[in-house]
Amino acid sequence: MNGDRTGIAQDPRRGRRKLPAPPTEDEASMQRRGALFTSVYVCAFTAYACFSISDAFTKALHGPLSVFEIGFFENLFAVLVLLNTRHDDERWRDFWKMSRPWPVHLRAICGVCSSLCAIYAFTTVPLVDAYSLIFLAPFFVTIMSVLVLKEYVGPWRWFAVALGFVGVLLAVKPGFQTLELGHLSAAIAGLSSGASIIIVRSLGSDAKKTSVLGMLFAYLVAFNTVAMLIKGFVVPSAHDFLCLVLSGLAVGFGQLAFVTAARNGSANQIAPVAYSQLGWAMLFGIIVFAEFPDALAILGVGVIAFAGLLTVLRERLRRIRAATPPGIR
Repeated sequence: MNGDRTGIAQDPRRGRRKLPAPPTEDEASMQRRGALFTSVYVCAFTAYACFSISDAFTKALHGPLSVFEIGFFENLFAVLVLLNTRHDDERWRDFWKMSRPWPVHLRAICGVCSSLCAIYAFTTVPLVDAYSLIFLAPFFVTIMSVLVLKEYVGPWRWFAVALGFVGVLLAVKPGFQTLELGHLSAAIAGLSSGASIIIVRSLGSDAKKTSVLGMLFAYLVAFNTVAMLIKGFVVPSAHDFLCLVLSGLAVGFGQLAFVTAARNGSANQIAPVAYSQLGWAMLFGIIVFAEFPDALAILGVGVIAFAGLLTVLRERLRRIRAATPPGIR
């Protein structure tokens, strides 16, 4: 061996370097498949599809399980997958080492609140209603970005926020149907998700992804464990345990795809894809749970998605950094 570590072979007869050989057809095919796997949009669609599948499995639970027990098992199985999402220069065992711990802890608390409220909403109200209210998050992000981050929000952004709020009213129809505690829980989940986004934006590059995610799941598992033991543990049936396992794994694989998308793209590319969850909610609601939305609900979902896409498109045209899209509630 000649000790050359450049990866380019030496020609001993001429002392000159040879250019690397062009890739073969099989190598080119593998490169194309690899590029497809790391495509921002493919990974983002996969991530939000997995999150929606997880929510559908949560809604499919039949037994008298508390939200804490559901949250414990789902996050426990999600962690098994998430251990593979760290960056090469980050270690999960160092997740507690951070330069600004208090915002990271506050973000984790918001994540716990959002997760529990979302679980309760999915198990008590139709999926379309729950998702429509959870997608109030951009509305809360806009308000908090003005009040907390002191950002300027132009008329286009306020118009999109108002339009999204109208879409929520069309989908949920307050005054025309009985609003349950699950509807309030979904709105609180949206508020908590918005607060999480604001906290992450305020952190900027001061916190590693392993710190933000690691602390979040540490809080989720620890809080749900304690609350589950206080509330009372119920042995899940075989059906419910399978749903819990599949729900947790779907969250884990969704987060893995989301992290891959975030590493290969920008928030402006990922944010529009988040609204695909509204479509998944309608699809799963109709096919699995026989929840048939009326014309106003379909119109409302369309208005919410249009308002969100309008905001992202406007910010992209003005080259404004979009808010970090929600990865885990």
